[in-house]
Amino acid sequence: MSGCPFGFGAEGEPAAPAPALPAELPRHEGAQLDFSADMSYGDYLHLDAVLSAQHPLSPAHDELLFIVQHQTSELWMKLMLHELRAAVAAIAADQLAPAFKMLARVSRIMEQLVHAWDVLATMTPPEYSAIRPYLARSSGFQSWQYRCIEFMLGNKNAAMLQPHAHSPQRLAEVEAAWRAPSLYDEALRLLARRGLAVPASHTQRDWTLPYAADAAVEQAWLVVYRDTATHWDLYQLGEELTDLEDAFRLWRFRHLTTVTRIIGMKGGTGGTSGAGYLKRMLDVELFPELWQLRTDL
Repeated sequence: MSGCPFGFGAEGEPAAPAPALPAELPRHEGAQLDFSADMSYGDYLHLDAVLSAQHPLSPAHDELLFIVQHQTSELWMKLMLHELRAAVAAIAADQLAPAFKMLARVSRIMEQLVHAWDVLATMTPPEYSAIRPYLARSSGFQSWQYRCIEFMLGNKNAAMLQPHAHSPQRLAEVEAAWRAPSLYDEALRLLARRGLAVPASHTQRDWTLPYAADAAVEQAWLVVYRDTATHWDLYQLGEELTDLEDAFRLWRFRHLTTVTRIIGMKGGTGGTSGAGYLKRMLDVELFPELWQLRTDL
């Protein structure tokens, strides 16, 4: 009989010998294999906490995709805020070389976020409809990190503080970004410190107000772009800002097309008009003079 203690299998056939266990685990190119007393990869990254943070509410297979998409986006936004804050501080301190590195990194992060929509776009309308009731009124519109990013890029709107009023800690962080000079504000203050004719209305203003384009600011940038040899670092700053807004526009556009593909023109779970709201956001220019000057050069 199979499994008999005399070493025979079914119908009297000899049983296959059990594989011998090595006395010592093999090492792969000298890699450490025992982490009973040392910090491992999972320990360093707190992977148990990260990978146990997904809690689907519906029985739908596709809800895990929806959760992972948004959680990973929030992680990228955390890094984006880290880089943006450092870049703003560097520009304010006239340290452009590290600021360029940080701004380039932000643009690459936005590219990651753009491509993340490709994965979410594999969710079909029926698949999303199966999980939508479980989302209640929760929405990416309520992301406090995204709101900080928008405020740091100059798209200020006091009404956008309200979704965070229920959390004093988060409200304080969003409000700090709302009250502070934006990335572009600090860039214009730098131009003024370099002797370019940026009007005081754009270097000493109420930072909580949305940015308003100004012909004099464009003229200041035109001085830079017409003599790049003299103003090379300011010219590079202008192009880094342009790259960043280009990537941000693609992120917004891909968000719009993904939402339209999945829910059409339905309203958003957070109460916005959904695709209609996202379309309006495409018209927002963060650094308008840097785009206008290309026509006037």
